[in-house]
Amino acid sequence: MTANSNPEIGLSIVAAGIRTNYHDLNSSAPGVPLLLIHGSGPGVSAFANWRLVMPKFAETRRVIAPDMVGFGFTDRPVDHQYSLDRWVSHAIGLLDALALPQVDLVGNSFGGALSLALAIRHPKRVRRLVLMGAAGVHFELTPALDAVWGYQPSFESMRRMMDLFAYDRSLVNDELAQLRYQASIRPGFQESFSAMFPVPRQRSIDALASPEADISQLAHQTLVVHGREDQVIPLFTSLKLAQLIPNAQLHVFGKCGHWTQIEHSARFARLVTDFLQEAA
Repeated sequence: MTANSNPEIGLSIVAAGIRTNYHDLNSSAPGVPLLLIHGSGPGVSAFANWRLVMPKFAETRRVIAPDMVGFGFTDRPVDHQYSLDRWVSHAIGLLDALALPQVDLVGNSFGGALSLALAIRHPKRVRRLVLMGAAGVHFELTPALDAVWGYQPSFESMRRMMDLFAYDRSLVNDELAQLRYQASIRPGFQESFSAMFPVPRQRSIDALASPEADISQLAHQTLVVHGREDQVIPLFTSLKLAQLIPNAQLHVFGKCGHWTQIEHSARFARLVTDFLQEAA
């Protein structure tokens, strides 16, 4: 597919030596840009994850949403070695390639763990931090996350998995499941995905966690967001993050699963926009 026929394909740049697919909206806007880091579902891309909120954020600021290494239409390393270190290095490489000294950072799920680690390791590169349904602390593997990371391509598996993401099942239909299934079987997608989170998957949760002592030293103003009915990443993780981060505030959406940015997209966009626009 070409960039014209597939909205998931945006611009291309080399970041940390990796050919990276990314979206860049309202690039001439003044102020600190907003970097969005997606989650880790099979067949995921930045566009699929953030498509409903990117235009809203871009009304007032520059918005950058990359496919992280191994995901979407960004290159996949031949060694299939994925780690928190590599993902953080890729994100910093993107900021360097775009000559961005500092960004506001929003991370979803896996992207929340990555965003947390980036803010800890490179604090001056982040102004404000938003963690949505984030991993990044230790928790027991949930059956839903085990199913997501253990996904084997089929329409039926994708349909069952998508039911795990959304509280409101009306958001999940066969057409959407078919689209996400087709995305998951594009060349190279499943091969890289299956290499990221092998069994025993508790190890992957622990590998994405930042030390609590480091989290408690985080000085950034931080908004922690979670869906109360999230089956994938338990609400416990956001409660823990809100307790650990000194300058954190917590917002819990009721009647919401793991897809806050989709299930409550307008309210989520307003919440994040207001938080980022507050006086420092």
